Amino acid sequence: MLTSKQRAALRSQANGLETTLIVGKDGVTGQVIAEAERQLSARELVKGKVLETSLLSAREACDAICDSTGADGVQTLGSKFVIFRINEKKRQQEAEKRRAAKAAAQNPVRRGIQSRRARAKQAREQKNEYFRQAAIERSRGDRED
Repeated sequence: MLTSKQRAALRSQANGLETTLIVGKDGVTGQVIAEAERQLSARELVKGKVLETSLLSAREACDAICDSTGADGVQTLGSKFVIFRINEKKRQQEAEKRRAAKAAAQNPVRRGIQSRRARAKQAREQKNEYFRQAAIERSRGDRED
């Protein structure tokens, strides 16, 4: 379910979209649903139109398509409607791009400081391990005497 702010953002994105899904006089058929599935997989936001010869209204067609595809209805206006469904694969790719851009934009001075701190921490841990092992060996030597 979409919130009102999400719906408003999607409506503004849909303004520039071309109508790519058309419901004809036969109504919402299997072919229309298959085409809606294909378009929703390719892009998340799809604009459709119901022809005048159809017996369905835009709201009815939108609801029928949304029920069968698992999409959400964004807007119906006149004979046109807009539907939306999240594409997880696309979202993951966008998240990867954002992470890569964030890593590339990281401050080089900070990166240097972090690497020096990591090296110092590793050196401390090695030293502590050495002394720990030396103490264990000394305690074993004391027991043997």
